[in-house]
Amino acid sequence: QVQLVESGGGLVQAGGSLRLSCVASGRTLSRYALGWFRQAPGKEREFVAAISWSGVSILYADSVKGRFTISRDNAKNTVYLQMNSLKPEDTAVYYCAFSPVASTSVAMYFNWGQGTQVTVSS
Repeated sequence: QVQLVESGGGLVQAGGSLRLSCVASGRTLSRYALGWFRQAPGKEREFVAAISWSGVSILYADSVKGRFTISRDNAKNTVYLQMNSLKPEDTAVYYCAFSPVASTSVAMYFNWGQGTQVTVSS
């Protein structure tokens, strides 16, 4: 059974940092792109960042460029999202998922994790 499990969320003050992790089990990460998305209450799920299986291709939403960094460790079957200079508008449930290629389109992704809550207080 393929499973992605996110962790690392929590409550942080504006300007603070968090590092999210996404660990895969039942399927190796090494041949898939991974993406991070987020969903705030009453809003659609939106793209945050994606990384190709090799790590060469990396995409970011404009809203997080310069603040968030996506990385991966295929040996650990883990993808990370380092989030710095957090803002209240970053508050959401953060999800990771597989994709054949790094993409901003939610339709490309599958095997979604259960999500981890990130709350940024002002």
